[in-house]
Amino acid sequence: MTEVAAEDWLAAVEALKADGFDYFDWLGCVDDIGRRDCLRVVLVVRNLSQGAETRMLSCSLPRDEARIDTVHGVFAGAAWHEREVAELFGVEFVGGERRRLLLNPEFEGTPLRKDEVLAARTGMNWPGAKEPGEHDVSPGRRRLVPPGVPDPAVWGDRDASQPAPDPAEVAQSAVGGRPRRRRT
Repeated sequence: MTEVAAEDWLAAVEALKADGFDYFDWLGCVDDIGRRDCLRVVLVVRNLSQGAETRMLSCSLPRDEARIDTVHGVFAGAAWHEREVAELFGVEFVGGERRRLLLNPEFEGTPLRKDEVLAARTGMNWPGAKEPGEHDVSPGRRRLVPPGVPDPAVWGDRDASQPAPDPAEVAQSAVGGRPRRRRT
């Protein structure tokens, strides 16, 4: 995988196409929170005349200003992928299509970012019974928090006057397997 700077993204994609990698395969995003404080846009293209040889290109973007040039002028099929990444991760593709693709226009948030806490994960019981249909947990078995539910001390039951938690702190606390806190 080749990493390029955001300002070189469009030129690097055009260079790959000029080198014969003219089949657009996929464009997506990875939230690197916990490793690096960035979002990584990834592009996969293929050269079909060379046995479908693959090239991957990536670009790391700061979380607070995730902005990159669109490549739909180079690969028309990238427009749908860019729209998906834009609404699910909050990446702005400069010059790209801004209409929603998957979520309601009223929806606020970026549901695939790891620092975005989904209310359904905290409001529903985790399906962690031992056997299908078994809902009661045996007295000797601890109920564990599922992956993706942050510690309430970090996110959730917090004093509103306190500053917002650091996204890395939220992601680190969202590791499953810790004992579930009893509701009072």
